Amino acid sequence: MTRGSDVLIIGAGAIGAAIAYYCSLLGLSVRVVDRGAPGGGTSSRCEGNILVSDKERGPELDLANYSLGLWHGELAEHGRRWEFEQKGGIIVASQESSMVSLRRALTAQRAHGIAVQELEADDLLALEPHVSPGAVGAALYPDDSQVMPMQVVAHLLALARDRGAEVLPHCPVTGLLRRGDQVVGARTTHGDLLAGAVVNATGPWAAQLAALADVHLPIAPRRGYVMVTEPMPPRVFHKVYAAEYIDDVGTSDASLQASPVVESTPAGSILLGSSREQVGFSDRLSREALRRIARNAAHLFPFLADARVLRHYHGFRPYSPDHVPAIGADSRAPGLWHATGHEGAGIGLSVGTGKLMAQALAGHRPDLDLSPFDPSRFTAGGTP
Repeated sequence: MTRGSDVLIIGAGAIGAAIAYYCSLLGLSVRVVDRGAPGGGTSSRCEGNILVSDKERGPELDLANYSLGLWHGELAEHGRRWEFEQKGGIIVASQESSMVSLRRALTAQRAHGIAVQELEADDLLALEPHVSPGAVGAALYPDDSQVMPMQVVAHLLALARDRGAEVLPHCPVTGLLRRGDQVVGARTTHGDLLAGAVVNATGPWAAQLAALADVHLPIAPRRGYVMVTEPMPPRVFHKVYAAEYIDDVGTSDASLQASPVVESTPAGSILLGSSREQVGFSDRLSREALRRIARNAAHLFPFLADARVLRHYHGFRPYSPDHVPAIGADSRAPGLWHATGHEGAGIGLSVGTGKLMAQALAGHRPDLDLSPFDPSRFTAGGTP
């Protein structure tokens, strides 16, 4: 039996790394385990977006705004470590009906303190001269940003280790340790690890871990593809996506959803997205998803019709049926905590989740009320 820690975090992706970092800042002893390499799961298969533009009013928008303040505030000194870039986001409306919906969203977001500017068609073309001339208007979110996800994981874990945290890669969890109803640690291939609190930060695999404690947590994998073009001269200057993207984020439809999302990288390549579909953990190639992504991207930026795609990749995002992450203690299994269900927003929401979880784990009052994220809200049928 290995000596215990205050907190045992299962999952060394961006969420787990952020929890480890903030727990170490509060003086908690921390151990992080992962069945593979740190960041090797969902965090390695995404674009690294930090967005408020795609969040509707409610607890997720509150969490996004809180997280944005941390990226731009107390974490700004580390920005170079993870290649922080405040590129701004633009939502494009191609129809008047889309513009009406977009204006409605802007009003709600402004009420939450989100910085956003409505753009006329001419303003949009001044910022993005290569975008489709058919757009009727847009919205600019100047604070939308991007980071390199694997660098976020690596450096947050390094900062946590500097304060005494221990990271155990390639250490699969095979069971949870119980003392009566209390979860007191985990059984791993490296031995039994005791802890005052066990945190489930396993992303799309969170339901399987929760089941080890006989807890129902309806987090499911939602697959998404990204395509990467050849390097080319700068022609896309923000993260640009169609208004339909917001609807796709919020849908519960399990079938393939695709809407255009286009952004450049410092190396000159352009990332093309996005798609969403619930196919379990299937790695079977979806040519239809790739076709839709390419077609949608070329509709938003016509010059992309002639671009050469070098590669594509996909990831499994942790989907929550009510589109709200599960964050906090699980009253159904005392000692077990969850931080999952962020779907495609996990990188951006990681630091806010990490700080709030650390505050709660340390017995402090979190900066945001965690009750809307209560993991115990899910019934056996999978709905709140």
